[in-house]
Parts: sequence; structure tokens; C-alpha cells
Amino acid sequence: MSAPIRIAVTGGAGQIAYNLLFRLGNGEVFGPRQPVILQILEIPPAMEALRGVVMELEDCAQPLLHDIIISDDPAVAFKDANWAILVGGMPRGPGMERSDLIAANGPIFVAQGRALNDHAAADVRVLVVANPCNSNCLVAKANAPNIPADRWFAMTRLDENRAASQLAQRAGALVGEVSNVAIWGNHSATQFPGFEHALVKGEAAETVIGDRQWLEGEFMSTVQKRGAAIINARGKSSAASAANAALDSIRSLINPTPPGDWFSAGIPSEGNPYGIESGLIFSFPLQHNTDGSVEIVAGLPLSDYARDKIRATEAELLQEREAISDLL
Repeated sequence: MSAPIRIAVTGGAGQIAYNLLFRLGNGEVFGPRQPVILQILEIPPAMEALRGVVMELEDCAQPLLHDIIISDDPAVAFKDANWAILVGGMPRGPGMERSDLIAANGPIFVAQGRALNDHAAADVRVLVVANPCNSNCLVAKANAPNIPADRWFAMTRLDENRAASQLAQRAGALVGEVSNVAIWGNHSATQFPGFEHALVKGEAAETVIGDRQWLEGEFMSTVQKRGAAIINARGKSSAASAANAALDSIRSLINPTPPGDWFSAGIPSEGNPYGIESGLIFSFPLQHNTDGSVEIVAGLPLSDYARDKIRATEAELLQEREAISDLL
């Protein structure tokens, strides 16, 4: 077997982490011969609950899980981490505006960015799950100057998965028969689920579905507001599907993308081929190459409709950046 890789996970006693940690230990992400060490961060009031999670991890007796380290100190949890999955953050409470959530989370991700910068392994890669993930990622990155820009990712894979599922259902196809779905911009209600290049069984989804009005209307609204709909239906946020999307994201970042396809994640916008302003964490269609690099899929034709939607989500990210400018 290989030497163990160290995976730091924050918010370890929360529901997303509860759906994530056991799957990290069973080999489904990094492979059946890759041992892992889990380094789990929580705030002091949740440490006892985290100890209960650790008991369950131990009781699973997973051969690939070589050690579990828990702490309320980011310096300990991020020590020599090869991957950091930042799940923990201030949740949105009753009456909170998005701007309030951004302000509340900013200091958390300042501290975590600095701890990653000072203690993580030289090859660390960071996936930010906690919302607002684009802005949280931007804050953490700004406070970790020694970690290269191409190591930072904000999770929009949940939106991509939601979009692919909706397209499959509408087309009467299996979700595995849907490809080339992209999420552009912010993980928020302004995101643009790029259906114009999506394929169903290799054919343009727009042609297969034959209903542009549905694509611009119900489809867009469903994907953009799916999180709120789940909260309304079950009284809790999307935990299992968010954890699943985080694992999907990591798999896409460590395995070459199938030829002609792509996946979605928020990355630093510097040098992008679509004219998005630099200094943002913006979701694009991405490809992971055989040399290990991740690059934006360039040259996709965009309709005026698509460009308008992309500019709207860019404008929101610019507003969010202004709100956290003192943390960058």
C-alpha cells in the first residue's frame, strides 16, 4: 500500500461531515490501496459530539483508515494535510441576509487560511464547502499566500449534480447519460446552470428536451433554489447530497476528465478565457488533464442569454468581494 494521505475535515460533528467521513475511510474516493488519516476540526462546544463520531468511525473497522486525529485547534487539524475539506462555518440563521452570512464567516476563514498556510503539506489542495463557499474560499486563499492559486476550489458540484438530474428526468434518460453540464459563477441563486452545451446520450439536451421555455424557466429556478426547497421539505439542509458532491469534486480533481466532458468548481478567475474579472472565485467548466493540471474549458460559444446570466452572477460576486475587502 501507499503511504497514508492526510485529509483535514472541518465541522466534523456536523451533518455534512457525518455523511462524508465514513466514505473517505472506505476507499471509494482515493482508491482501495490508498490509506488515509483523518484530521478533524471542530469548535470546543462540539468536541464531545465529535468524539461520538470517532467512536463510530472506529467501529466501522475500515482497513484503510490508519488514524483519526481530532482537535479544536486548526494548527493541529491542518498539520501536514494533503487535502483540506472546509465544511464547517457559521450557518445561516433566521432573518439573516446573505451579506450577514458573509460577514459572519469571514473571520473563520481568515483563521483557517492562515493555519493552512502555516501548517498544511506543501502539496495541499483545498475544497471549500461551507457557504457562501465562493467568498469563503476567496478569504481563505487571500490569507494563505504560500499556497498556490491552483490549489483552491469552491464546491459547485452539488449544483451540477442537481442540474444533471433535472435534465435526465425531463428527457426520460438515466443521469449517467447526461454530460457536459456546467455551473457558471456563484453558488447562489444567481448561478447559471449552463444547459446550452449539455448532452443527453451524446445529443444536445436542448434538442432532446425540445422546450427552451422550460430550460430558461422551471429548470433554472429548480436548480438555483433546490437547497431552499429541501429545507422547506425536510426541515434540514442538504447534507447527504452535499457530502456526495464534495466526494465527486475530489474524484474529478484527482482523475483525468473523460474526453470531451467537463466538471464544475469555483476557482480563481485570473486569466480566464471568458472575460470574468480577476480576483474572484468563479465557477467554470473545468477539465483535469493527464498531467495533473486543471484548466478552464475554453472556446465554448455563449448565447446572449447565457452571457447575461453569467454577468449577473459575476456582479453578485463583485458585491460580495467588496463586502469582505478588509479581509483580503
